[in-house]
Formats: sequence, structure tokens, C-alpha cells
Amino acid sequence: MEVSCVLEVAPPPAVGRLYFWALQVSFVDDRSATGGGHTGLQWNPRFAGSTAVNWGGYADQSRGGGVLPGSPPELPGFADDQNTRAFSWRSGRPYRLRVTRSPDRPGAWRADVTDLQAGDMTVIRDLFGGGSHLVDPVVWSEVFADCDAPSVTVRWGDFRALDESGSPVLPTAVAVSYQSKTDGGCSNTTVDRDGDAIVQMTSVPRTVPQGAVLSL
Repeated sequence: MEVSCVLEVAPPPAVGRLYFWALQVSFVDDRSATGGGHTGLQWNPRFAGSTAVNWGGYADQSRGGGVLPGSPPELPGFADDQNTRAFSWRSGRPYRLRVTRSPDRPGAWRADVTDLQAGDMTVIRDLFGGGSHLVDPVVWSEVFADCDAPSVTVRWGDFRALDESGSPVLPTAVAVSYQSKTDGGCSNTTVDRDGDAIVQMTSVPRTVPQGAVLSL
């Protein structure tokens, strides 16, 4: 079982603030949720070139909550953040984000990122999230820049999953959701179709409303 999608960032952010573009999944077993994780690219001024990758998550509240442990990361980074690691991604290149079962440990989930232009796959790490299935995939942009910062566009495409038999599962639509202004969101962000993909944009007029469903 696995879930994947392709992400492209163009142009890169022009300000030194954190941007995080992620594929999120939840972990469940036959009885209940066990936790969830998010993997993706970051524009993170803490790293050289401001480029990083992340794979982290949280245990379900029914299991005590808290940050999930994981395998020791092989990518360089900082001791106080095992989830975020240095990764030299480039603007305008497509990267496949994938979450799948770890071959090394039961109940662990592995995230990797593939530079589709170069053909290079990088394992980020394993996350000890428990559960036996992935559900509720979501892609999102988390932006810590001011609402009037220069516009950034990210493109998401090739959404797919594999079921237990290895057969592909392809979504036919996505539902749009925005963070409200009262919760710290910006009113000048929008989502739209781009061929067989979708784009998320900052610092532009909102043209697609909350709750809209976009066919793929």
C-alpha cells in the first residue's frame, strides 16, 4: 500500500520565511486511527540554499498524541529536528513524494522523494506511526510569510495510490479547503486546475471558493 503525488515549485519564494508543501496521510488499523504524517519540500532559511525535505507526524490522541518517533535520518540536518533534513531541490523540477510501508519494520511508514528529471530517489526516513493502512490523503501549502509577500505557485499532479493487491487507485476530484483569517490564514490564496493537475497560489485574488470540488 502506498500514496504518492508529484510536486513542482515555480517560482521559489522570494522572502526568507518558512514555506512547507506536503502530502499528508493518516495511519489506521482495523480498529482505529493510530496517527498521521506529512512529507514534502520546504523553503526553510535554516538550511543552505533554503531547501529542505520533511517527513514527520503525530500519534493519534487516542494513543497519547505527541510527535511520532522514527528511524535515524541519514540526510544532514539539526539535532533538534529529526523530521526536517537538508535536501537540494530545484525550482521548476517535478518531484514525486511517496509514502509506503517500510520494508525494515512492521508498523513503520517510509517516505521518499524522487527528482523525476534526474531520476534520483532519496529515502527520507521511516516513521513509526503504527497501523496497517493509509487513508485520507491531503496535499497542502503551509506558508509563514506575510499575506502580501510575492506570489508563489506550486503544482500538484499525478495523484495515485496502490491498494493491497498493488492495483492503482486514481482520484477523480479534489476538494478545496482554506485556513480562515481568524485562524491565521490569508484571504488572497487560491487553488485552480492546470490541465490534469492543480495549482495552489499565494498573493493572488481568490477565484475558487472554500468547499469547491475540482475534477481531475
